[in-house]
Amino acid sequence: MELVIDRLSKQYGSKIAVDRISAKLGKGVYGLLGANGAGKTTLMRMICGILKPTSGSVSFDGIDSEEEDFRAILGYLPQDFGYYPDFNAYDFLFYLSSLKAIPKKEAKAKINELLEVVGLREVAKKKIKTYSGGMKQRLGIAQALLNDPKLLILDEPTAGLDPKERVRFRNLIEKLGKDCIVLLSTHIVSDIEHISDEVLIMKDGSFIFQGKWNDKESSLEDFYLSQFEEGEDSE
Repeated sequence: MELVIDRLSKQYGSKIAVDRISAKLGKGVYGLLGANGAGKTTLMRMICGILKPTSGSVSFDGIDSEEEDFRAILGYLPQDFGYYPDFNAYDFLFYLSSLKAIPKKEAKAKINELLEVVGLREVAKKKIKTYSGGMKQRLGIAQALLNDPKLLILDEPTAGLDPKERVRFRNLIEKLGKDCIVLLSTHIVSDIEHISDEVLIMKDGSFIFQGKWNDKESSLEDFYLSQFEEGEDSE
């Protein structure tokens, strides 16, 4: 199991959002850190095949990100998760499972399992528009896991979650990382420290650090803050 990012770039006019990034990721959890504007979301959208790169490529076990087979192994939670407000959680997940061509019997069992995992089973029949921000985020996490993805891309997944929910989610991600590749983008350094096997730090469209964090003289948070202390611009 290997995700290969090969000299991936994205340019908008004169602005280079992602600058010739290369990496090989195996099974495990990878924490992606960087200020707004560093290129994290652009990178993740290209990995998912949603955004076409200016140059370079992405593949999973030899399957190009533009192929249909790539989408079959992908789970994605975008930063701005879209939903149908008049659907309830169960019907919404069932609808998405049909789009992913998951057999009906299998989908029902998986949906019940995921609603339990994300703590929404008791409110599964309530309309999504009545949910809090944290509940909607948990629903987003559930939909990303519907097809048992081998590649899971999570863009700010703990946004809107309270501390208890964040801990539960971190435990879930740590468990998932034993069987698939998880790329987790967040501003919360403690989440990365707790569950990531490796750390990727982006600045100005490039990786400025890639690997296991084992610097005994500096904490990951101190290093991260030292890189972005000038402030953050929107991406």
